[in-house]
Order: sequence, then C-alpha cells, then structure tokens
Amino acid sequence: MATAMKKSPVMTETALIVEGGAMRGIYSAGVLDEFISADFYPFDWCFGVSAGASNAAAYLGKKHGRNYQVITDYCRRPEFKSVRRFFTGGHLIDIDWLWDVTERELDLGLDEVNKHKGKFLVVLTDAETAEPAYIAPEVDEVFQAVKCSAAMPIAFRNRVSLRGRDWLDGGVADSLPVKEAYRRGARKIVVIRSNPASYRKQAYRLRHLFPMIMRQYPAAAKRLQLRHIEYNESLDFIRNPPADCEVIEMCPPESFSAGQFTTDLDILDDAYRMGQEDGQQFLQNWLT
Repeated sequence: MATAMKKSPVMTETALIVEGGAMRGIYSAGVLDEFISADFYPFDWCFGVSAGASNAAAYLGKKHGRNYQVITDYCRRPEFKSVRRFFTGGHLIDIDWLWDVTERELDLGLDEVNKHKGKFLVVLTDAETAEPAYIAPEVDEVFQAVKCSAAMPIAFRNRVSLRGRDWLDGGVADSLPVKEAYRRGARKIVVIRSNPASYRKQAYRLRHLFPMIMRQYPAAAKRLQLRHIEYNESLDFIRNPPADCEVIEMCPPESFSAGQFTTDLDILDDAYRMGQEDGQQFLQNWLT
C-alpha cells in the first residue's frame, strides 16, 4: 500500500474512489470486504469506475464476498470470456450475461445502496461525445449504471443504454476521478488503485487503429488515443494534490501479478489477500 498526502488543517468532505481494471479489481474487493467487516462507512462520496463501480456498489450494499465470488467464479466461466467467440464476431467479454446472471443469483443489497442515494456516483463515458458523466443512479438503475460503466469498447460489442443515451466504460473518459471529487468539495480522498504505485500508463501501441476499429464511436476512439496522458495527469494530482487536500492512495504491492483478464485462481486469491491485508492496515491507521 502506498500513500501520498497533503494535510489540511480543517477536513471537510471525504470521498472514496474505486478504480476499474477488470480482474485486477480483485484487490479492491479484498480492501472493501475489510471495510465491510469493520462497518467502515465514513465517506461523503463514493465514486466507482468500471469494475470499480461493481466493487463500490457491493461495498455500499454491505455484501461481503460478493465481488470475490463474481470475479473468481462468474468471470472465469466461458459464458463471460471467450477468445474464440471474439474472433468469430462476438464479445470477448459478455457483460450482458454477467450482469443478468449475477443480478438474479447474488444479492447486491440495494436497500443499503439506496441509503447513499445522490452520493454514490458511477462514472460513465458518453458514447457519442466521449465526455465523462458522474451518474447518481436511482435504486432501480444501479445494475444498469454499473453495466454501462463496464462496457469496454471493442471487447463488448453491444450498446448499453441508460436515461436515453448510450454509454461506454467509464475508464475511457475518467479512470481516476480525483479532480471531480475535489470539484465536488472532497478534501480528504481515498483512492483504491488496481496497479502498483510505480505504474504509469503508456500509450496504446495500436492506437492509430482505433478510428478504424471504433468507427461507430469516433470521439471515444480519439479519447482512447490520449488516455495515457489523462490517466497520468490524474496520478500527478494524487501525488501532488492542492494544499487544502489530502489524498490517500492504496495500491497493490509491486509483486502484484493479476492482469486485466487473469483467470488463474491462485493469482486471484493472492491478489484478494493482498487487498485484505492492505485494508486491515488502512483501518488501523485511520482509526488510531
């Protein structure tokens, strides 16, 4: 776990930000399960991005172990991920299937989530403009909002709609919404990352192909070509926040080996335990 801080003499609102990262979200699941076990809910705002939106929702719903089960069971099934299906014109990952089956079979605790109405923000990317949106879902919109936030372009081919608009993965436009949390008044911000502290995003090697591959989303294709710049600018904010803001950054250790599409159960279990250990240490530091 790494931290970067600037202390303010007067603390105002607090925010929790949970980054995405597909299967790398197993680390955040471990951290947040420790928060649930400790009944630790001090945050005025909770932002979830992509897989981080699912983790954040289960945290607010007080559903310990839910996302561990989603990642280590459902996300490892062939119905969810299939390279063969992708190369024959289908989805690499089928989030329609994943969200439908987990909505039926795994309670999310919507009554608890609804207690944070207006303060739980799911980060989405407008499919037409590629601008970020920070949606506070109604209770009957939570599953659809989380699905929209995880709609990875290219890997998932269907359109995902909410409130009359089509959306893409929130990480396209704002992977680490620290600036938005600050803009909304948060002056103590906890960020749960899905990569070690040393990670900085590099430009996609095949970015010149994005306009061709994503013809239906030209604005998003252009934004993805610049994603490394925006991502690293957010990291710079985390490491050097304004003088009136404290940012606490939680990162997996450098030995973290889970990848975006890792299915090896031993690796995923190790990553989850890393999150649990860091969550326990964080709570000790916060509560003492």
